[in-house]
Formats: sequence, C-alpha cells, structure tokens
Amino acid sequence: MGVSILFVFLGLLLLVVGGEFLVRSSVALSFKLRLSKMVIGLTVVSFATSAPELLVSIEAALSGFSDISLGNVIGSNIANIGLVLGITAFISPLAIDKDFYKFNWPVMMFLSIALYFLLKSGNGLNRMEGVVFLILLVLYLYLLINRARKQKKSKPVDDGIDDGLSKTSNFKIIIWLVLGGLGLWGGSELLVTGAVDMATALGVTERVIAVTMIAIGTSVPELAASVIAAIKKEKAISLGNLIGSNIFNIASVLGITAIIKPIAIQSQEVLTNDIFWMLGFAAILIPLAFLPKKFEIGRFKGLFILASYVIFISLALLE
Repeated sequence: MGVSILFVFLGLLLLVVGGEFLVRSSVALSFKLRLSKMVIGLTVVSFATSAPELLVSIEAALSGFSDISLGNVIGSNIANIGLVLGITAFISPLAIDKDFYKFNWPVMMFLSIALYFLLKSGNGLNRMEGVVFLILLVLYLYLLINRARKQKKSKPVDDGIDDGLSKTSNFKIIIWLVLGGLGLWGGSELLVTGAVDMATALGVTERVIAVTMIAIGTSVPELAASVIAAIKKEKAISLGNLIGSNIFNIASVLGITAIIKPIAIQSQEVLTNDIFWMLGFAAILIPLAFLPKKFEIGRFKGLFILASYVIFISLALLE
C-alpha cells in the first residue's frame, strides 16, 4: 500500500507540472496562430489531456477488459464536469460565452446521446462505429476553427493574458508542449497504477474501479490544467478544455479504441446507471449557465456540481 500511495503522490506532482507547461504553451500558441484561447483549449489542451484516457482505454481493450475502456471514458466525462468544473468554478467563477451553448455544448450532448444509443443497439462499439466517431471529430474541429476565424475578423484575440508569451519562440513552445504532454502522461500512468492497486486491495469490481479511481486519475490532467488556468484567470481555457476533453474522450478515445479492438459491454450497469449519470452532468450545464445568474458558473453552482459528484462516487463504491 505504501508504494501505491507514493505512485499517487508522484503522479499528482507530475500532472501539476505538466498542466502548467501545457497552459503556457497553449496560450503562446494562440498568439502564433492568432486563434482565440477557447479554440486552443478545445484542440491542443484537450487532445493532450485526453491522451491518458486513450492509452488506458486501448491497453484495457487489448487486454480484454472492455469495462475499463468504457468506464474510463464515461467516468472521466462525469469527473470532468462534476469534479473538475466543480472545483474550477469554486476557485474562480467561470464566464460563459455564446459559443458554449450554441456550438460546443450541443456537440458534446449529441456525441453523448449517440454513444448511449450505439452501445444499447449493439451492446458495444464496432470498428465502423469507431470510424464514424473519428469522422465526426474531424468535422467538429473543422467547424470550430472556421468559426474562430470568422470571429477573429469581428473581434480581437482575448485580452488579459501574459503578453510576454507572444514573443515565445517556436522551439520553446514545442519544448513546453512535449514537457507538458510527458508530464501528464507519466503522471497519469503513476496515478492510475497506484489508484488501481489501492482499489484492488479494497476488493472493488473492474467497472467500479474504472468509473471512480481510473476516471479520477485520468481526469487529473484536466483538473491540473483547468485549476492553473482559473488561478491565472485564463477562464476561456478552463471551460474550453473541459468541454473539448469530453468531446475528445467520446470521439477520439472510444473511436480509436473501437477501431483497434471493438468494445463489448461486460457489465450492464454501464448502460443502466453510469451513462445516465454522464448524460445528466452534461445536461445540467445549460440550466446552470442561465439560472439564476446568466452566463456564469459561480462558486455556489460549482459547489452543487461537486456535491452531486460526491454522491455519484459514494453510490458507485457502495454497490
């Protein structure tokens, strides 16, 4: 148990460092590409912080543990909103722009509902469905960048960021991206290993380990990147990163995993319980964005989301 605790501690440390490098490189990159920080959060940061889920899901599917592949993604999507958004909003209230409810949220909701129906109809995901998810991801990114370019003509790049990063060399940006990615990957590996060992010692099922321990472990990169961004007032990256990560988790992580090795549902609780929690956490964002105070997810809303996540985890572990 001592080694597991050490792995968890080192994993968290690496993830915080990786998150810092990733946020710095993404802000510098937004200057170079003259794109908004929201777009950078939805593409570069999201892809890098979804890498742990991808590695875990592929490894689990190839080893015959499909429940871990699905539970990891569904649990991570729940954790991204319940845990990460909850904590981030509690630290610093998050402003919401029109793109959130007009484009990004509908895409996340559509993919979440599509995942439910595909899993229910075929009791899993086959290679063709994996290809469809990847095509949808490419289409989403194409539309996202097109929208950003149109907006750039009507309004300048977001203010309130470190102007010094605009002078960052390409070489330094690449080094920061690599260090950030390696930190997040290495940290997640250590954290997942330690968390699974601890959970196994407690005698919990694979599915429960996946939607709780592994999901939290692979969501720590999002937590690290978002909390650091929130503290630095890079709020566009915080919200963009979370919505983008959920889109990437379904479209790229499950898409690529299903292409490499079709995913079969082993525990029906994935369909009867876990995925409904995921849909619920995604759906609640819209009323929270407008009620009672419009276009802001503040501290009380963050606390409500976090409390809901604690209930989900408690119920999962008590099964």
